[in-house]
Amino acid sequence: MVALALCVAEMASSSSFLSEDQFQCSICLDVFTEPVSIPCGHNFCKACISGYWDTTSRSQCPLCKHTFYKRPELKTNTTLRDVADHFKRMSDRDRDLSPAEPGEVACDLCTGGKLKALKSCLECLTSYCEIHLQPHQRVTGLKRHKLIDPVENLEDRLCKKHDRLLELFCRTDQTCVCQFCTETDHKTHHTVPLEEEFGKKKAQLRNSIAQMRQMIHDRWQKVREIKDSVELSKTVAEREKADSVKVFNALVRSIERSQAELIVEIEEKQKAEDRRAKGLINELEQEITELKRRRTKLEQLSHTEDHLHLLQSSPSLCTPTFTKDWSEISVHYYLHVKNVRRVVSQLEETLHNEIEKLPDIKLKRMQQYAVDVTLDPDTAFPYLNVSEDGKQVTLGDVLKELPNNTERFDYNPSILGKNEFSSGRFYYEVQVEGKTWWRLGVARKSTNRKGWLPLTPENGFWTLGLKSGYHRHWYCANMYDNLFYLPFFSGKPPTPQKVGVFVDYEEGLVSFYDVKARSHIHSFTSCNFTEKLYTYFNSGGNAGGKNTASLVISTVNHTE
Repeated sequence: MVALALCVAEMASSSSFLSEDQFQCSICLDVFTEPVSIPCGHNFCKACISGYWDTTSRSQCPLCKHTFYKRPELKTNTTLRDVADHFKRMSDRDRDLSPAEPGEVACDLCTGGKLKALKSCLECLTSYCEIHLQPHQRVTGLKRHKLIDPVENLEDRLCKKHDRLLELFCRTDQTCVCQFCTETDHKTHHTVPLEEEFGKKKAQLRNSIAQMRQMIHDRWQKVREIKDSVELSKTVAEREKADSVKVFNALVRSIERSQAELIVEIEEKQKAEDRRAKGLINELEQEITELKRRRTKLEQLSHTEDHLHLLQSSPSLCTPTFTKDWSEISVHYYLHVKNVRRVVSQLEETLHNEIEKLPDIKLKRMQQYAVDVTLDPDTAFPYLNVSEDGKQVTLGDVLKELPNNTERFDYNPSILGKNEFSSGRFYYEVQVEGKTWWRLGVARKSTNRKGWLPLTPENGFWTLGLKSGYHRHWYCANMYDNLFYLPFFSGKPPTPQKVGVFVDYEEGLVSFYDVKARSHIHSFTSCNFTEKLYTYFNSGGNAGGKNTASLVISTVNHTE
């Protein structure tokens, strides 16, 4: 190892075989500090690669882009570290003996071409290159002098009033002072050594850096979220275009098919009428020929002088053998308006059917925002029984002894989900099959949960429910408020087996869907959401033992 280091040092000093690029981290672009090797074979500073992985969603090599399914354990490559340290020291020595460049601190003792200063002495108020610094490293008295990294204008480190070194910090006035200052103007002030204040400020800086690093991380996360949202928006837009194309293609095909069928029908009817007309014309022409023959014979008979022949022949010639009445027979031309109206009516029905499919398409889009909802037992009405997995709730007969916390409902048979929502869109589905009374939706975080109160938007509830009694009806705010009373149309009212709830926080929209029927039930629009929302579940009353089924949070099936 020593031989290797010496060899590297010699090569570094000659700068003919090795260059700094060969010991350079590709992230910080500086010579390795605590180098580590990752499984793909590339090397980085330990802090650099750790920081890089902290800001990415997966562990990936920045150079070859190889992805590791498990974040590799980082151990310092000691050989590479020692070689890099030797290289750094030799490079520093070469730089230390190099002439001072513009902007660098020069040695105050050098004459002629000044070398770059290595340290500045706060006692001597002088900057020294490596050569002139040697007495401070060798002489006992000079060893006690305080050395710092080279700085210009060392006189600025002296007190302007007492011409003494600034070695204290006045926390009262937030300024640097000398020892004499603490005996005069700053006598009653809180002063500490510069080193102590330096440590405190360093800690503050580290905290600020950590906060900024976290802020940067959070903003990169937000950038990724926005990019993901844009990609999702593009995907949804493409899906919407595809769905729209399907609907309109179906309509176009239906129109073209109906047009072709109508034309074929008109042409067939016209052909049939042509055949009938030809048959009638043939029949008429045959009768005309026969009539002409009889007329000729009658004309001949009218000139005969034979009495017997006239009397015997005239009856058969005067009476035609055919008796068809042509006065009621005619060939009609058809106006196909009725056919066109019938086809248009069929197209209207087809259009209606295609439009009926649109809620299905819309529901599929909403299902893309499905979230995993779990019930919160701490909010449950004491008669409610919640399953261990937090996915089912049933109204029981036994009052549980539970803490009457502010979150718990003590009058309505209600319970909230654990999930909090303060932005974006979300969707969930609940199985209500077998229940005769239930209510679903969302509730504001600050809603009052004690005693009876109308479940209205003014009170922080956006809900829809169904109650079956003598008449089955929907209600969507307060079942006693006719403004929100939604009776079914005449006939047998539908009973949903599964209800989907969709919320768009920014748009202020809460929509309810019958999942099996793929149909829209009701929507609250222009809602003003200003605080966190929770999913809301109400099992309804017992209804004389008819409403014992559970509300079950379902896994969203996108193919239903």
